[in-house]
Amino acid sequence: MVRFEDLADSSKSAFSKPYGSAILKEDYLPRGVPVVRGVNLRNGIFFDDDFVFISEVKADRMPGANLTSGDLVFTHRGTIGQVSMIPWNRKHNRYVLSTSHVKARLNPKRAVPEFYFYYFLSPQGQAELLKNISTVGVPGLAQPVATIKALSVPHPPLATQRAIAQVLGVLDDKITVNNRIASTAHGLGQALSASAHKTAELVKLSEISNITMGSSPPGESYNEGEFGMPFYQGTRDFGDRFPGLRVWCTSPVRTASSGSCLVSVRAPVGRVNVARKLCCIGRGLAAVQSKFGTPSVLFHELAAASDVWLPFESEGTVFGAINKQQLANIEIPALGAQSARALENVLMPLDQRVASASDENCALVELRNTLLPKLMSGQIRVRDAEKVVEDVT
Repeated sequence: MVRFEDLADSSKSAFSKPYGSAILKEDYLPRGVPVVRGVNLRNGIFFDDDFVFISEVKADRMPGANLTSGDLVFTHRGTIGQVSMIPWNRKHNRYVLSTSHVKARLNPKRAVPEFYFYYFLSPQGQAELLKNISTVGVPGLAQPVATIKALSVPHPPLATQRAIAQVLGVLDDKITVNNRIASTAHGLGQALSASAHKTAELVKLSEISNITMGSSPPGESYNEGEFGMPFYQGTRDFGDRFPGLRVWCTSPVRTASSGSCLVSVRAPVGRVNVARKLCCIGRGLAAVQSKFGTPSVLFHELAAASDVWLPFESEGTVFGAINKQQLANIEIPALGAQSARALENVLMPLDQRVASASDENCALVELRNTLLPKLMSGQIRVRDAEKVVEDVT
């Protein structure tokens, strides 16, 4: 094991971040140098789109915050534990870090960046990152650059790093394919739903759904040992469609049934995921269930109605929030029972394809996290891991 900074590239500011008000909203432009934010780093994948931009001149003033292929990016404020890597087949010539992230550029003679990317996605790497969280105010890393430098990481021979990265990269490639399949199916579902709702009337959410507001269970019932049922307090575990599994609880107060829409009622208000199984929901969420037995239709109706949540982002004393009465009175374009059931027959197969791709990815990520420590310890050889990977891809 070595300190992470021992693997730093020799270039100036190999480990760095933009400080303070280096980038302000007033600096954003329609085009220029893309700024890497949390939205570009979801679930370890680098999303090479949905950027804001700053000028070339502004980016030149922050050389330490500039990014290129192979650079690792760590979130140090908000979603701690989030890590990604700038891909080799990137769309833009360069990128710039937002102020909530830290860059790590590694010495290619000592470190394969993909290997350390996979390490920090693994349970062991996540534990190393999360041990330094400050819980005062917004969750974050105190002295983020110094903290990232001081992380303890494994340092196997370069050839071993490369071989392990190649094996795990095959799993990542399959995950990427599944994400594209899910994205295509979701997009087609949204298009079909939009077409069916062209003449739909505005309807209060309470007229088409049953709403259950979340309530947090006793703190002592929380656990990460899979005892009880999955517990979601807010959007921390939200994915593109389904939430992940991280925390369970043994004394649920309010629950959401499988297929229910999970709607965030605290900032960010209005984000929507779908429960894959019976789960416990805390105060940051509401469970919204179709009265017509059309969960896919309701999900697409809610997902398409992003503008209705904007007024609630400024409600409350500190963060945006929405209460049950306000949620019940939200008006969205919605179909009647008969039309909704007809559309459900069209949307359900597409949503099942999204769910299938998501389930397969969860299994692939679990396999990746299982193989990594075994490969590093020598418990399993690379050739044996390759055979395991071939069997699932």
